[in-house]
Amino acid sequence: DRDRITEVTVRLLDAEGMAKFSMRRLAAELNVTAMSVYWYVDTKDDLLELALDAVFGELELPDAESGEDWRDQLRSLATGYRALLVRHPWVSPLIGTFLNIGPHSMAFSLCVQQVIRNTGLPRHGQMGALSAVFQFVYGFGTIEGHFVQRCASAGMTQDEYFRQAMSTIGEQPQFSANFENAADLMEARGGDTVEEMRERDFTFALATLIAGIESMVARG
Repeated sequence: DRDRITEVTVRLLDAEGMAKFSMRRLAAELNVTAMSVYWYVDTKDDLLELALDAVFGELELPDAESGEDWRDQLRSLATGYRALLVRHPWVSPLIGTFLNIGPHSMAFSLCVQQVIRNTGLPRHGQMGALSAVFQFVYGFGTIEGHFVQRCASAGMTQDEYFRQAMSTIGEQPQFSANFENAADLMEARGGDTVEEMRERDFTFALATLIAGIESMVARG
């Protein structure tokens, strides 16, 4: 059925990526003919839209009407969205390709809008605040997901890959000044692993955005 087809599509996209995905590959995984898949979906794009909406169903959405502090709810939504983009790196290009009007995508969107309304921002600034937070998360999660994928493809841990990259850059005389500046910044940031450093960056950046919203609310 359609749910089974969507489930296998997500699994294949996670394992092999967009470049290797095809209706023929999906049919082989399902042990059916490629034409039989079209009984359930009209086109490959329709199937990709279903897969995109399905993974949005993985997000745990807070009850925006519960009275819980909007800051905690915004952090929860931002953290969940980031994890989704890292877990499914094929999602980010599809978000910009399709309208994202499936039930799970719409539920996420409506929840985010309500949480932003709960901040107390004036209406004319609410969409700007929403964009500031979630476009940041989209970019952060997309880059993180691709980095994790690249490390896995190279057969290296994230720390091994990072050390190799830094070593390569450090060997280039024309980049020496940039490398020293970057090294100083990374040392000041702290963190013993790439994942710890990235987590500190995300946490600080999100806190900065939340502080910005608080400041705008205080201005009235």
